[in-house]
Amino acid sequence: MAFPRNAAETAPPYADRHDAGRLLAGALQRYRGKPNVVVLGLPRGGIPVAYEVATSLDAPLDVFAVRKLGMPGHPELAFGAIASGGVQVLSDDVLHWYGISDAAVAGVVAHERAELERREREYRRGPMTDLRGHVAILVDDGLATGASMRAAVQAVRALGPARVVVAVPVGSPATCDEFRDIADEIVCARMPEPFSAVGQWYRDFSQTSDDEVRALLHAAAHRAAGGPA
Repeated sequence: MAFPRNAAETAPPYADRHDAGRLLAGALQRYRGKPNVVVLGLPRGGIPVAYEVATSLDAPLDVFAVRKLGMPGHPELAFGAIASGGVQVLSDDVLHWYGISDAAVAGVVAHERAELERREREYRRGPMTDLRGHVAILVDDGLATGASMRAAVQAVRALGPARVVVAVPVGSPATCDEFRDIADEIVCARMPEPFSAVGQWYRDFSQTSDDEVRALLHAAAHRAAGGPA
């Protein structure tokens, strides 16, 4: 599901990730108030978006750690991703095209695995939400190559949800189309053409801090428990 592409192309950028999350939540209202829905935010930038979605849907929020595997010397170019549960997704085409050695791949994986494990310790103080039989809504701040989200979908499916939904405020049209065969449902609120970078669709795309992630997860937990956020 997505909004019309002509509207996506002419709409102004989001003010920030919270603004994007509130708009994205509007496309997910059919899940509002349903007891079997869990919103999973990809840290760090996906957490503010996911917080707004979870708040609007009155659903619990959890964090799902994923790390992009970037090219040595060019970390912005992904050749794969890793996720919670030991999932690793590699793009054989990218590895072959750029001639990345097995040793280089192993070095990047080891570095990113350490950061993924740090984030899991940093953000979560208890076991992950049981997803068996639930609708898992995976949220990030955008889809460019989709490598991180592919790893997330694969890892989440191993946890036994009834349905996996991928939801983002903005994404590459080609990548969003690819996810129709990867997830049970894909919601890209905006699919601008031509697409160059997720950050171009935010007026404020500053890095989300660990402190902000912890604060939002804490607020969501208080809301779920019936206390003040």
